Amino acid sequence: MATSLVELRVLDGANLYFSRAAIKLTLDVSAIADAPAPAAKAYAQAIGLGATRPGRIGSGFRQRFAIRVVGHVVRRIAREAGIGRIGVRVRPEADVRRLVVAFPWAHEGRARALGTAIVEVLDAFGADDLTDLITAVGERVRDEPPGNPPPTLRPKVPVVAVTGTNGKTTTSRMIAHIGRAAGLHVGWSSTDGVYFDGELVKYGDFSGPSGAGQVLSQPGIQLAVTETARGGILRRGIGVAYNDVSVVTNVTADHLGLGGIDTVDQLAEVKAVITQITRPRGWCVVNGDDPRTFAMRLGSPAKCWVFSRDPDSPSIRTVLDEGGRATTVLDGFVTVLDNARDPEPLLKVVDVPMTLSGLSHYNVENTLAAASAALGLGLPRAAVIEGLSTFAPNENNPGRMNMYSLRGFTVVIDLAHNEAGLEALLEIMNGVRPEGGRLMLALGSPGDRADDMVAALGAMGARATDRVAIGHKSDYLRGRPPEELEAVFREGAASVGVTDVPAFPTELAAAQALVAEARPGDVVAVMSLQHRASLDDWLRSEGATVDTPETLKSKVERAQR
Repeated sequence: MATSLVELRVLDGANLYFSRAAIKLTLDVSAIADAPAPAAKAYAQAIGLGATRPGRIGSGFRQRFAIRVVGHVVRRIAREAGIGRIGVRVRPEADVRRLVVAFPWAHEGRARALGTAIVEVLDAFGADDLTDLITAVGERVRDEPPGNPPPTLRPKVPVVAVTGTNGKTTTSRMIAHIGRAAGLHVGWSSTDGVYFDGELVKYGDFSGPSGAGQVLSQPGIQLAVTETARGGILRRGIGVAYNDVSVVTNVTADHLGLGGIDTVDQLAEVKAVITQITRPRGWCVVNGDDPRTFAMRLGSPAKCWVFSRDPDSPSIRTVLDEGGRATTVLDGFVTVLDNARDPEPLLKVVDVPMTLSGLSHYNVENTLAAASAALGLGLPRAAVIEGLSTFAPNENNPGRMNMYSLRGFTVVIDLAHNEAGLEALLEIMNGVRPEGGRLMLALGSPGDRADDMVAALGAMGARATDRVAIGHKSDYLRGRPPEELEAVFREGAASVGVTDVPAFPTELAAAQALVAEARPGDVVAVMSLQHRASLDDWLRSEGATVDTPETLKSKVERAQR
């Protein structure tokens, strides 16, 4: 007989279902979903569920019936095991024959045993003596050795957790830089690795719970900044029990169709987890221009600190009326608002190098978020100003809007891993292009992105630039043939009338081909995930120089003229 268990996952910390460690079971409930209504009803009665209406086979109503059944099974077994009251979350998936059930745990051994017992009872659909089976598995769970408690860390230093679809790496790096400007020993984790006081400690993607552990284990640490990605929350939960400041930059379509997350609203629910474990005396920093992000303040025990480029934003008025704070742009200054005091200007937006003289509105928002988080931590105003004004794109933010000058044209390296990221990159390319200059783009995408997103990137890039090529990310194809990606990119480009889209095996090869075609005044950009360091080395070997804030400012002014 086929088992109903698809996956049993141990979540070590706060997660999509609970603000503490939980067991997540993904279940195939085909036996319940496809059974004749009398058989489904008989099973419900056998496990002690009252009056029910199973609904039509394979329908959404039948799936909701299965949700009631599974939830009741969990509670029945828990009572038999002497657990008493237990929190249970049962959620439908897009496939009506699948469900997710989650419950919190205090001891892993007994929690795993409970998960196994649930599956055993569900697998016994149609069997006799279900009451005896529930009693037996309950006793087995009760007799199971408890096992280890959750490994969730309880930090002894302030923690800032940063998430969002775009800008989380830049924002976390800016906060860490401000912390160092305040004289603190700072550790931070991100998709690029673990850093302590600016030095790389461990290379790799540490945007999950292991990153928090690596950061907090650094000797002498005084401030931890953790980039917290969707995947880590879904796969293992958050590695710390709480944070002092949470930051959510935005939520846009990305990674949809993975891990049971099919819509932007579901993605926002995942991102909101970090706000739900922020200490009550801390701050929940959210983007007031993103409705999904702004709504997260309602589920956080912390006070709200909103940021928006618009000083007249309704979100700012709302938060100030609620007793919170806001950071915005007022008369060209990064400014803090609080109804109890006068507006506090920090520095001019154009004096923050990361904003590229105010040209990059995404990085203006990242600046506002970082300033809010740093001030929410209680860092000195002078340190915030120093940190923001000395945070250089290439030196302090590798792989994000890194700009070079080469033989009279500009080269930009940026992650730009989704539609919002590409939109931001195109904004920068247009902002530094002088009259007569061409835009040239090396497109790319990991292999696990949905076809509609890849096609949209192809259409966006082809429509907005004069020359487009594909540069593959060979280490991130994730089992997908490069030819398949090429076809989808080209389909998107063809939808806007562009058919000449060459493909290259690497980001570096695509960049080299476009640079070979570039003329003075052109702007060449590379969507780089894999070969940032190789691109940097090659550009420097070709004689490229890193653009200083002064160089960037002159390029922007020249383009505007």
